[in-house]
Amino acid sequence: MTPSLLQRIAEARGDAPATRRAILDLILEDPDRALEESFEQLAERSRSSVPTIMRTCRDLGFAGLREFKLALAQELALGGSPLHRRVNIEDAADEVVSKIARSAAASVSGVRGQLDMQVLDGAVRAIAAAPHVDLYGAGATSWFMANDLQARLFRLGLSANAWADYHLQQVAGAAQRPGGVVIAISHVGGMPSLLDAVDIARGQGAKVVALTRPGTALAAKADFLIGLSVPDDAVMHVGIDAYLTHLTVIEILTVLVAQHRGEPAVQRLQRAREAFQRHGIDATTHPLQSWDGGGINAKKGDGES
Repeated sequence: MTPSLLQRIAEARGDAPATRRAILDLILEDPDRALEESFEQLAERSRSSVPTIMRTCRDLGFAGLREFKLALAQELALGGSPLHRRVNIEDAADEVVSKIARSAAASVSGVRGQLDMQVLDGAVRAIAAAPHVDLYGAGATSWFMANDLQARLFRLGLSANAWADYHLQQVAGAAQRPGGVVIAISHVGGMPSLLDAVDIARGQGAKVVALTRPGTALAAKADFLIGLSVPDDAVMHVGIDAYLTHLTVIEILTVLVAQHRGEPAVQRLQRAREAFQRHGIDATTHPLQSWDGGGINAKKGDGES
């Protein structure tokens, strides 16, 4: 039987030099904390250095800390409870809050280490210069994210549509042209209808930006792969870690595209903000209405003739 990663760490510490043994001891003592920490934080806590941590990861068979963390996260997920990979059934409410919050923070902080800045820059330039952008989502959550990103790009002055219906995704793909961009969002990255729509758009000369896991069928079709690996969820195949990492990337894309488009994008955002402040449904000039036709704060008799 293949030993678990934590078993391999326990075995490795016996023959490791003192500095590396300190690193391994900290990981064994609190795997969750080690999962959340950066190179520098773990080095400071173990009184070692980043190169020493890198060598320790390589001794365990990993290219670096990121690969080690993914393997550790996967093991903790598989070994956790069916509630959540960090939460035990007997945990008190404050422990549940703390563990889930720490898990979410670790997922978001791990985004930076997974982004290829050269690929990200290429995707941003393609989106910012595109005559039209189509966004495809596979599944309810991915559709929500595609719709959210479409609204953001539209506010920046881009021509952009989000498509949930698989047939319409294919129709939109057929209407693409050279210079256009398709942004396909799917953590699983294997929905056949989504892949067909991507193929159709590529056949029309569009570039494909894929937000998915590395190694998926969708990733293989991407001109610009924004690949994010997250540990499996204990309850659902696509859990909160995938949601948070994708939403973080959507925010990053929005800001970078806005920067690339410059002052016109900033002015559009400012005008939209001013319009919302003047005419939004929660603005003082537009009070919520009551059933009798007056505002909820209207005096009695205000709505009477």
